[in-house]
Amino acid sequence: MDEHKENIHGQEDNVKTSSVNEHEKEKPSSRLCPAGESAPQVSPSQSKGDFSHPVYKEIALANGHINRMTKDELRIKLAELKLDTRGVKDVMKKRLKSHYKKQKLMQTAAEGGPTDTYYDYICVVDFEATCEEDNPSDFLHEIIEFPMVLINTHTLEIVDTFQEYVKPELNPQLSDFCVKLTGITQKMVDEADPFPVVLQRVVSWLQERELGTKYKYAILTDGSWDMSKFLNIQCRVSRIKYPPFAKKWINIRKSYGNFYKVPRTQTKLSTMLEKLGLTYEGRPHSGLDDSRNIARIAVRMLQDGCQLRVNERMHGGQLLSVPSSAPVEGAPPPHNPRSRD
Repeated sequence: MDEHKENIHGQEDNVKTSSVNEHEKEKPSSRLCPAGESAPQVSPSQSKGDFSHPVYKEIALANGHINRMTKDELRIKLAELKLDTRGVKDVMKKRLKSHYKKQKLMQTAAEGGPTDTYYDYICVVDFEATCEEDNPSDFLHEIIEFPMVLINTHTLEIVDTFQEYVKPELNPQLSDFCVKLTGITQKMVDEADPFPVVLQRVVSWLQERELGTKYKYAILTDGSWDMSKFLNIQCRVSRIKYPPFAKKWINIRKSYGNFYKVPRTQTKLSTMLEKLGLTYEGRPHSGLDDSRNIARIAVRMLQDGCQLRVNERMHGGQLLSVPSSAPVEGAPPPHNPRSRD
């Protein structure tokens, strides 16, 4: 649904809170540690933003040197370090800086708490929904595909997927435009279950993987559209309460723009893939294929040193930003949908 999501990204850019800075200064970061390894340690004062330790001066000097390197020099250095050499120049610079920062912080680790708290899993969701070629402003989109792609943040691998089609209630007949865009046929939705039933199976899938109980996890989406619009509308149509586990999420467009320092106009799915040296795999506008490709971007960002964290939430039916200074919290344990009072 990437094309239809574009329609509201101008609105998303206006979502602000007084404590949010979309382009905050980078904080010391490290790639997620493989299972069994310790995260880099710093003293409590440093973890709260005191960067007076000499290591930060070394990192700043290294960053200056990296900034002066040509694209060929960057590629050669990355190859020497056995790091990925794909992507545009700015992406390669970020990758090299993040690698060097991680190494220096590990070398100078002192006793204290870890530099950050990470999710064990990230669950990528990219709905497909009913649509018309020219949607009227009051058009009620209904979810017709519910995909999930699970990333293990310790191994940096896609480890599981879920996909079900959903039978729409208000507009059971798909438009020709919708069928052509998504590849979802009338037969697929006719044979599918209604949304509340599918959501119950999503909850069971998450529970079976012990997400929110044994493992900390977060939802990740390509923009705000999936949760603030699609899921919000669908819950009203299905007369169920908005699921608490989906009230906070990682908007990867914001994360990508802030991490690689690019404008929001360069955060479309196809553009993010291209800038990272990746190509789209599968069928565009297939919910599962879109989710897989979004997951590949997330994995690459984690490899490059990005600390993916929740940056948006729903509150009282309104879309709000979550400041990066907020405590890192995993999504709550999923429970079966509840009917609206």
